[in-house]
Amino acid sequence: MPMDAAARAACLSHAFLSSWRCYPKLTLTREALCSKAYGNLSSRIDNILRNHSGIGLKKLSLRLCHEYDSFPYIDSWLQVAVKPGIEELILFLDEEYKFPSSLLSVGVRISIRSFELRSCVFRPTLEVGPLRSLTRLKLTDVGITGDELECRLSNSLALEHLDLTHCDEIITLKIPSALQKLSYLSVFGCWYLQVIENKAPSLSNFTLNGHFSKLSLGEASQTMKVLGLHCANVIYYARAKLASIMPNLETLFLHTNAEVDTPMLPTKFLNLKHLTIQIWSSSYDYFSLVSFLDASPYLVNWNLDVAQEDMEHESIFEGSSHLRQLPEIHHHRLKSVEIIEFSSAKSLVELTCCILKSAVSLEQLTLDTLHGDGRCSEQNYSNGLALHTSCCPLSEAVLEEAFRGVAAIRQYIEAEVPPTVKLTVQEPCPRCHTTTMAKHDGGLS
Repeated sequence: MPMDAAARAACLSHAFLSSWRCYPKLTLTREALCSKAYGNLSSRIDNILRNHSGIGLKKLSLRLCHEYDSFPYIDSWLQVAVKPGIEELILFLDEEYKFPSSLLSVGVRISIRSFELRSCVFRPTLEVGPLRSLTRLKLTDVGITGDELECRLSNSLALEHLDLTHCDEIITLKIPSALQKLSYLSVFGCWYLQVIENKAPSLSNFTLNGHFSKLSLGEASQTMKVLGLHCANVIYYARAKLASIMPNLETLFLHTNAEVDTPMLPTKFLNLKHLTIQIWSSSYDYFSLVSFLDASPYLVNWNLDVAQEDMEHESIFEGSSHLRQLPEIHHHRLKSVEIIEFSSAKSLVELTCCILKSAVSLEQLTLDTLHGDGRCSEQNYSNGLALHTSCCPLSEAVLEEAFRGVAAIRQYIEAEVPPTVKLTVQEPCPRCHTTTMAKHDGGLS
C-alpha cells in the first residue's frame, strides 16, 4: 500500500493504525514519505521509527542518499531501530556518513542475516565481534579497506553471499578459508583492486568486472558452476585457461571491449551448457568463436552480443564473398543461438553459417539487427485505444548497417537454415525508420 494511502487508512481506522505500528518491516524513502513537502522528511521518519520503537523490527530499509538535511538525525534513528531481533538492514546513506560499529551489539550480531550498506564509510574492527547469523553482505560505494573487510569476513562464518560494488579502497581482496558456506561472490567496478585470493572452498558463482593482476580461486576452481568476467582479452583468457582449471563450469558470461582472436585448442568445456559473450571490438574476427563451439560439446544455449556504434569490420558485400568453413565440427546438443546487433560483417556471417551446418540439434536461431529493447511498442488499453511509443533515437550509420545486416541474412543465411530450425529475424522498426529503409532499398535496387 502506498504511504499516503496507509496514512489515510490509519486516520480512519484505529485497528489499522495499531496493526501498522506493529508491522515489523519498514522501507523508508523520500519518494514514499515526502513526495510534496521537502521539509517534512526528517520529522516523518522520526515519528515512524519512534512509533515502531520496542516492537522488534525484523527489517529496516532506509534509503536517503544525498538527503543532507537528514544527516544529523541518522545516528538517533538507527539507535531506535537497530535492536536485537533485526534480521535485515539496508542503508543507503551519505558518502560522508560513518556507520557506527557500536550499533552491532551482541543481540544484533546474533539476529542479523542480511546487511547492505551504500554510500558511507564502514570501519569494522575485531572488537565488533562475530556476526553469527549473517548470510548476505552487500557493500556499494562504501569506504572500507581490504584488511578491514577481511577482518569482518573472518567473523562472519555463516556468510553465503558477498557483493562488492565500487569499493575503491580495496586493493587486495582475501576470502578466508573459514567461509565454508560462501557460494556467491560478485566484484563490480572496484577499479583499484589488483589481487583476489579466494580460499573459500564452496564458491560456485563468481562475477568479476574490473582490472586485476592476480586472480586465485583456490579449490573453488574445481567446483565453479557459474562464472562472469568483464575485462580486456577475457575471451582469449577463457579459451586458453578456463577449460583446464574449471572442469565443472556450466554457465559462462564474458564481456570485453578489447580482444584478440580466439585460438583453436584441444582443451574442452565438458560441462558448459550456457554461454553468453558480449564483444564490443572493431577488429575482432567473429569466426574465431567457432573455437567455443568445438570446445563445448554439451553447449545448449549460446547468446552473442556484438554491439558497436559504427560497423568497422569487412562487410560481406565488399571484396570476396567466399566463406570460410570448418566441416569437421559436428555439434549434437546446441538448441538455441541468439546474435544481437547482427551486421553484414563477413566474419559474423561465416560464424552463423558454420553454426547452422555444424549444430545438428539446433531448434532456434534469432538474429537481432538492433538491441531488442530499443524498439517501439504498442500498448492496448481496455477502452480500445492504443498508445504508440517511438523507437529510441539511432544514428544513421547504425540504421544503415542494420538494414545491410537484414540483406546479408536474406542473401547468405536463409538458404542455409534447415527446415527443423526456426529462424527469427528482428529488423529495424518499419514504422519509425521508413526513411532509412526506403533509402537503403533504393540503394540495393
